[in-house]
Amino acid sequence: MWEEFRAFIARGNVIDLAVGIIIGAAFTSIVDSLVKDIIMPPIGLVLGGIDFSDFYINMSGKEYPSLAAAKEAGAATINYGVFVNACIKFLIVAFAVFILVKQVNRLYKKPPPPPPTVSAEAKLLEEIRDLLRTRA
Repeated sequence: MWEEFRAFIARGNVIDLAVGIIIGAAFTSIVDSLVKDIIMPPIGLVLGGIDFSDFYINMSGKEYPSLAAAKEAGAATINYGVFVNACIKFLIVAFAVFILVKQVNRLYKKPPPPPPTVSAEAKLLEEIRDLLRTRA
């Protein structure tokens, strides 16, 4: 079992997957900062200086000055601002992965198409044709 496990781990796909997960985790923190610190502040400014991630619907009926205060009080909330931030992060990550895959695919040359294969019947007909030409 140990040998089989070592063979599984040593396969290229598993190592590539592990590297991808590690880089993805690091990339997630960069995208998180990009959304929180670069993209959302201008959007919040357009919306009147409000932190967009602080948008929520309070289900408890009481008034709270912020989402953090509502969470601290244990109120049931629908955090649609946080959800929108997560959607923006997802779109950024998906676009970055799309660009990465597109560039990697450009690096790999496509194999030339296989030469057309001649069926057995066509080959036999060519031989008959050639024999008829030599007799004529």
